[in-house]
Amino acid sequence: MKAKTTNAIPGTENDAWGFYGGMHDDAEVAWPLAMRAISNATGQPLESVRLFLDSRHGRHFSDDVRNQMLVGKDVEQAIHAAITQWMGWTINLQTSKQYGIPRGLPHLTGFVIHYAIAEELAA
Repeated sequence: MKAKTTNAIPGTENDAWGFYGGMHDDAEVAWPLAMRAISNATGQPLESVRLFLDSRHGRHFSDDVRNQMLVGKDVEQAIHAAITQWMGWTINLQTSKQYGIPRGLPHLTGFVIHYAIAEELAA
């Protein structure tokens, strides 16, 4: 019988800002939930999701999660609601020109991919 392998969740490299910093006292619980849920929603690897969540756009994403929590959702529900919101938006012409993300992609997918490419180009 083959042993089941699981992908370990990369930790934040920006605990003062980004998503982790924005989630304050809920960060420790929210981090692994957001990592897996965003990876599943976008089809992108966990390391790419980490780069997004550690970015300023990750901080904006945490704002949307916290807004959902303010209306009574628990952390997991709030993360899924924010994902639905970000996946419902599409990259427009201005954002495409500014970041080089193809127009029409879901906002969340586009920014997760953007930060992965930016990291690769910086290496």
